[in-house]
Amino acid sequence: MITGAASGLGAALADAWAARGARVLRTDRVEADGVRRLDITSDEDWAAALAEVESSWGGLDVLVNNAGVAGGGRLDVAELDEWQWIFDINLFGAVRGTRVFTPLFKRQRGGRIVNVASLAGLVHPAGMASYNAVKAAVVALTETTGHELASYGVTAHVVCPSYFRTALMDSVRGRDTALAGVMARLVQDAPLGADEIAAAVLEGLDRGDEVILPDPAARAAYGLKVSDRAAYDHVMRDQAKKLDGVAGE
Repeated sequence: MITGAASGLGAALADAWAARGARVLRTDRVEADGVRRLDITSDEDWAAALAEVESSWGGLDVLVNNAGVAGGGRLDVAELDEWQWIFDINLFGAVRGTRVFTPLFKRQRGGRIVNVASLAGLVHPAGMASYNAVKAAVVALTETTGHELASYGVTAHVVCPSYFRTALMDSVRGRDTALAGVMARLVQDAPLGADEIAAAVLEGLDRGDEVILPDPAARAAYGLKVSDRAAYDHVMRDQAKKLDGVAGE
């Protein structure tokens, strides 16, 4: 079962699993042909999705919490309502899905929970405090889930891609328009698309990776942070100055 599966990475993951012969329940906030309606902020929608899985399949091998939105903004530009909006969707959507399906996974003593976070959950550029914080929370949620459910045969995996070509920026909201412009260009100019990221995600799951960095840019950025913190900090702070320059400050 995959959330946010009407387009982007969710659709690519659904197609990739279907190509392997898996039965896939595609869900999204807007119901479409072959896609069940599931608003990840709705407890009622999650309960209905669980009921459908149990009645149709009797169990579930993989839950993918993929649905999310883009956002961010510098500390003195983004307002608290933007923080609350992005946390309710990007974090509590995954929390709701995990809570609803955990009893099923425990009963069947097996399964996988896959949370799609972002490189921003591991590497924290300026201007993106809310997005960095919410994706870091998803990373922490995933690790905790893996520890808590290990004795039930359930594994948890977090996906942390860098920028890739997708329609995610269609969902962006916020007052920091300078940041939104920078992000849009990074997405548009990214070398990889959703299909390539999806293929790398499945390869990571095949290996049993708990943290999946599915593209070279993500691996390079996180590798720099781990191996040379001073160099990483220099890069991040230089990017912060450039962002202020773009905004005319």
